[in-house]
Amino acid sequence: MKPAKISRIIPDSIAAEMGFDIGDSLVTINGMPPRDLIDYQFLCADEFLELEIVDKWGKKHLLEIEKDYDEDLGLEFETALFDGLIQCNNKCPFCFIDQQPSGKRDTLYLKDDDYRLSFLYGSYLTLTNLTPKEWTRIEQMRLSPLYVSIHATDATIRSRLLKNNRAGEIKKQLAWFEEKRLQIHAQVVVCPNINDGKNLENTLLDLFSFHNGDIPAVISAAVVPVGLTKFRPDKDELIPVTREKALEVIGQVQQLQIKFKEKSGSTFAWLADEWFLIAQSELPPESHYEDYPQIGNGVGSIRQFIKEFQAIANDKLPLKISSSKKITWIVGNAVETAFQPLVNRLNQVKNLEVNLIALNSQYWGQEITVTGLLTGEDLLFHLSNRQDLASEVLLPSVMLKHDEQKFLDDITVAEVAKKLGVIIHPVKDINELINQLLITEEK
Repeated sequence: MKPAKISRIIPDSIAAEMGFDIGDSLVTINGMPPRDLIDYQFLCADEFLELEIVDKWGKKHLLEIEKDYDEDLGLEFETALFDGLIQCNNKCPFCFIDQQPSGKRDTLYLKDDDYRLSFLYGSYLTLTNLTPKEWTRIEQMRLSPLYVSIHATDATIRSRLLKNNRAGEIKKQLAWFEEKRLQIHAQVVVCPNINDGKNLENTLLDLFSFHNGDIPAVISAAVVPVGLTKFRPDKDELIPVTREKALEVIGQVQQLQIKFKEKSGSTFAWLADEWFLIAQSELPPESHYEDYPQIGNGVGSIRQFIKEFQAIANDKLPLKISSSKKITWIVGNAVETAFQPLVNRLNQVKNLEVNLIALNSQYWGQEITVTGLLTGEDLLFHLSNRQDLASEVLLPSVMLKHDEQKFLDDITVAEVAKKLGVIIHPVKDINELINQLLITEEK
């Protein structure tokens, strides 16, 4: 097991006061080597700690710390998993990792199926890779809720989708969560002609059967359309979701939602926003989404964005800015219709002209594309000869790799800006977007 290498020290924290340095490594806490961030947080809850540290020059130190119970040390690490990633042993044909072009850096092809990342960050796992030891740890440490890719509760269909015979144990596993009073959020990726129709209905009804009592084993379920790229494996049995299929699934799930709401008081099964975008249908109202239990699956994310935009715009947008400014806002074409009212609101500000350009992805081979999948190649392909491209461009940072100025295809923001002859402003949220729009040059 590798020591946990420190990547950041929070200012004014215990670690900062004690002189920790970036590059130091944590070996043990009270004699126990932490496997991951979960162990670290659990072991650091004590009031008295003895830490074994190896500094960045390789020298060992023993440090004793007395602190308040649950007081954080102020350390952050290069990775949440100190003992390595639990990788996926399934062969799901719709897995995005397997739908990427070859020849990229190795880390892009790592497929995680790690319950610790599910607990810490809400990533989805299949439960097929868990050993008895890990099941015991989940129970003992009460690692709940987890986020689980179900896809189908029928053993034969799920095994076919995951290409793993262990996948057929899902109902027994759901019963285990119920018995241990632990919880999950479920995900169903709909693949036309495989797990749709009656199979989808049965899956959602099965999941809802575990949504009862004061601690329901299945808190919620998200229904997501399969996303395909031109790089996917040959003969994968998959076909894209058409507008007709999207309309069919929306109608089917909405009928079930009525029943679930009547029985439990919750909609329970949620349709990802993409269904409505593909179907060219109106999104449900913001009030539909309760407390956004499946926001990570894109369920209600557009409505939430619009609501936050309206609140911030009403507070921050002036009647006019001091000098004329023209700027282009790039998004995926999936949200073009939904975002047009936001652009209209921005253009009510005198001297401000915002031009929304909505793109699909040639890189992935998609007709309809969410913003986060646009690549540098896509921007160059679509924008190189656009006459309406402003000299300044707003780019949602969801297109970029975490903490890097790079797109998913490894092209940098600087390269795109240079080739297009524009200034690109990556913006991470609505506040940054509006602040950038309001910056004007003093004359």
